[in-house]
Formats: sequence, structure tokens, C-alpha cells
Amino acid sequence: MDPYRLGLVATRIHYFQLVARLGSIRQAAQALNVAPSSISRILRQLEDELGTSLFERVRQRLKLTSAGELMLYHARLSLSQLNRACSEINDLHGLHRGTVSVAVIESVSRGVMPQALQEFWQRHPAITVNVRVMGSQQAANAVAEGECDLAVVFDIRVPRNVRRIAIVSLPLGVLALPDSHFAEKKELKLFDLAGQRVILSDSSLTLGTWIEEAFSRSFIDLTQRARTNSIGLMVDLAKRNLGTVLQTRVGIEQEIADGALKFVPLRDAKLNPRKLMLLSRSEKEMSDAASALGKLLAKSIERSGEDGI
Repeated sequence: MDPYRLGLVATRIHYFQLVARLGSIRQAAQALNVAPSSISRILRQLEDELGTSLFERVRQRLKLTSAGELMLYHARLSLSQLNRACSEINDLHGLHRGTVSVAVIESVSRGVMPQALQEFWQRHPAITVNVRVMGSQQAANAVAEGECDLAVVFDIRVPRNVRRIAIVSLPLGVLALPDSHFAEKKELKLFDLAGQRVILSDSSLTLGTWIEEAFSRSFIDLTQRARTNSIGLMVDLAKRNLGTVLQTRVGIEQEIADGALKFVPLRDAKLNPRKLMLLSRSEKEMSDAASALGKLLAKSIERSGEDGI
């Protein structure tokens, strides 16, 4: 059961929480597929009735006032209690009905998530699973704020009220065409990439910052060809030999299995492995369905770690 879908969360509170998280009425309107004027009107009505401002504009973004912070705290608390009630009601029915919400990064949505869902629905075909693709920090925040039951993320500081229930270390590597000179090697060093035209993740993905920091420590200059926040586009560019793409094996499973690409790991003292983590809400807030899916996702993530050794 989803409190939003059941109409248990007022439209005003829903809009308010989304604007608070995104810091923008325009972005909230795009996410909700409604007109920005509708959100502005509803927020103005809420502020008029409360007799105080909930937002102030700071450097082109909306920032919560003290009253807004207080409202957000209690809204999240209320949502958490509603989610818990829905989870407990689901538990009365065992695993024959219910809804699980999962936030994942794009690479996980391409391989790990479909594999886990296939096994999950074979066992529990009547359970609805809502999957949202977003950045790592956004996904962790969605769990912390009670919007999602589970999240799979890379390389972030885990919020205090969120559990880390699985973690694996994954090496970074080059996605190489089978007949390329990189594919002939068992592993690569950072200096092997000097002069290569590299396609980088942009700042919205933790991978982009992580790679640039690693290369800055090694004093190797990158020749940047492109930046993107799309893992799918990076994979397609690698298959067309349009640049050197650095990724983990996560999200490239099918291309590797088909032989379209080869993953060549980077082994370098200046390059730490990436941490793929499965996060969840507190144990008492997890429904039986969410716990069951969490166990399957943990197994899928652990298998990814074994493949990446």
C-alpha cells in the first residue's frame, strides 16, 4: 500500500515536500507533470492559512524558512507513521498483496534490479514493486524520509536513520570492444589511459567526481570527450568506439554476457574500489514484502561483488 496512491497524504503536503527536496517549483512541476502555477498557488494558499512563509529564495533556489523546516519535520514524521501503518496492514495479508518502493541508481536498474525482480515475482507475483531511478544521494534520502523502503546506491555517506544491509566492493574498469588493444590486457593502470578521449559521468553521478579525484591524485591529465548523466548513453558510445568509458560491471552485465563489450579492470594504488550499498528503513518499519525483496537484492548485489573480483 502506498500512502500517496491511497490519498492519505494531502496534495498540499505532497507538493510542499517535493519542492522542499528539489528546491525548485519548476522541477517539482516537471516531476509531478503539473503546471508550475498550480504548485505556486497551492503553496501560497498554505502559507496564507498558516500566516507565515515556508520558503525564501536564495541564489535562484527555494530554501526552507524556520517555519518550513518545522513543517517538513512533522510532515516526514507523519508520512513515516502512515507507511508503517500500511506495512503492518500488509503484514496481515502475508505476502499475498502489498507494495514495495525501491530507489535505485541507473546502472542497477539495468541489471541487478531486473534479476532480483524476476526471482521475487516468481515467488510473490501479487506484490507491486514501484522502482524510482535517481542519484545515489537522492535515493538514500528517499529512504531516510520514508518515501522508499529500499535503495541501492554507490559511495555515499549513509544517513543516520537508514540501515546498510549489504555492501560490496567493485573495481572500476574500461568498457572495451572485444578486438581493441585494451581487451587484450587482463588489467590496466591509470597511466594506460593517458591521452585517451574519455567519456565522463557528470556531477549528478558520484562516479564522475570519484574518477576526477582519482586522476588528480595520480597527476594524469584526462582528455575529456563528453560528459553525461546517462549510463545507457555511455554504454552505447563505448560500443561505437567513440571514446573510453570507465564504469563498474554493474549495468553492463548483458553487454558483457553477449560479448559486445569486455570489462577490463583498473588496478592502481591510487584508485580505490567503489562501494555498492543496499539501504533500508529501520527493521520495525519494513513490511514482510519489503524484507523479502531486500533479501533477494542483497543476494544479487553480493553476486555482483563476486563477478567483479
